[in-house]
Amino acid sequence: MSTKDFIEKDYYKVLGVPKDATDAEIKKAYRKLARENHPDANKGNEKAEERFKEISEANDVLGDPKKRKEYDEARALFGNGGFRPGPGGGGGGTFNFDLGDLFGGGPQGQSQGQGGSGGFGGGIGDVFGGLFNRGGAGAGTRVQPRRGQDIESEVSLSFTEAVDGATVPLRMSSQSPCKACSGTGDKNGTPRVCPTCVGTGQVSRGGGGGFSLTDPCVDCKGRGLIAETPCEVCKGSGRAKSSRTMQVRIPAGVSDGQRIRLRGKGAPGERGGPAGDLYVVVHVDTHPVFGRKGDNLTVTVPVTFTEATLGGEVKLPTLGGPSVTLKLPPGTPNGRTMRARGKGAVRKDGTRGDLLVTVEVAVPQEQDLTDEARSALESFRKATEDTDVRAELFQAAKGA
Repeated sequence: MSTKDFIEKDYYKVLGVPKDATDAEIKKAYRKLARENHPDANKGNEKAEERFKEISEANDVLGDPKKRKEYDEARALFGNGGFRPGPGGGGGGTFNFDLGDLFGGGPQGQSQGQGGSGGFGGGIGDVFGGLFNRGGAGAGTRVQPRRGQDIESEVSLSFTEAVDGATVPLRMSSQSPCKACSGTGDKNGTPRVCPTCVGTGQVSRGGGGGFSLTDPCVDCKGRGLIAETPCEVCKGSGRAKSSRTMQVRIPAGVSDGQRIRLRGKGAPGERGGPAGDLYVVVHVDTHPVFGRKGDNLTVTVPVTFTEATLGGEVKLPTLGGPSVTLKLPPGTPNGRTMRARGKGAVRKDGTRGDLLVTVEVAVPQEQDLTDEARSALESFRKATEDTDVRAELFQAAKGA
């Protein structure tokens, strides 16, 4: 948040206290409003979340005597965004200027009134450096919302569930706001801003070559807050381990090993921050009949020698649906793959892939042949004995 925003906001009005309120009155008002508007007590209420952020922001300034003094001086100097020059300013009206230029520094950070010669050389960001811990251009001390952690879990599906989609129960363990302290980490519900990282939860260190590296603050463990009286349940962390069972919808068409991301289904955030994401790794069981190749299903269908030679209609099963009839053309070779359209896995757009049918000519076992069948095969062998099916094989071998 910019310095301009801080000056224009009335933090006394946010907390509902007069400008001459004592430190005790400010602290009491903050505790009351924080409990009423805490995100954990108003789940799904965006208005309460915004109100809680405003309350925390106001308390960060008014709860610190030094910041409060500088804030009062800044408000007295600039009023509600307009500056009124003294008797030598000329014009007698409101002195309008660009606050962005004022806080920018350098030549553009100097502004003069109409007919006046006064200005603020170099901008006044440093004037309020102590209030906002900006150092002229840094970030404010407002404790930022913290996103919840991502969670990863696994689920096993049958082949049919993976193809058609399924809703499965998933039990998860994660860190969530401690119920005993409402996620504040403080037994009394009033943690203070970490003085080391100034509420950011991060500290910077020199990385060489003009670069700086950012690490989680070791004093507050990245929370930005430190508990004055640590909660006995969470030991001041504001987080406690919790288990919950969630009904998760696995979309149709998932494959084995696929990692699905469910936004906002992970661990809850802190101080109004968004929840993390849930990642589900899917394991799919094999099927005794069908296989999978992308959006298509596969199946191997045995056919007789006469069906492959003379052609015919072959009935075959589909996954979870009625059987279909496949027409074999005469002279279908062993291993040929044919296609039954629309009988495969569900695609992302809701349409289905195809069922790829591989023909496998079944050779009858000798003990399964009747005398009549054996006689017919002998007659067929005599009728085709002049046909050399391996002639091309030898011809190709000689050519090589």
